[in-house]
Amino acid sequence: MTQRNSYEKNGVVITPAIPHPNKCITVTYNGLLTESGATDLYAHVGFDREWRREHDYKMAQLSNCFQVDIPIQYADTVNIAFKDGANNWDNNSGHNYTFGVATLR
Repeated sequence: MTQRNSYEKNGVVITPAIPHPNKCITVTYNGLLTESGATDLYAHVGFDREWRREHDYKMAQLSNCFQVDIPIQYADTVNIAFKDGANNWDNNSGHNYTFGVATLR
């Protein structure tokens, strides 16, 4: 998937690659803010194109990246942007990091 590969180049990886409702994804970040020396990092998350149910998740700092588990609610997309403790943002140049959510059958 081209978009996912593009996000990996920006230091953003989610596991599993396709989020499922009522499960968690693990978000790993090693992007622009990490490269700039951030020590506090938050994943700013919203669902659907309207960014419903917005929430900030504090990410854990690991040796060379930040990581957090995020519960996926019923939605068609999950949107993520990142901010540090000084309110600097990585929002993929205004496009955010958007992942399609699997549909329930």
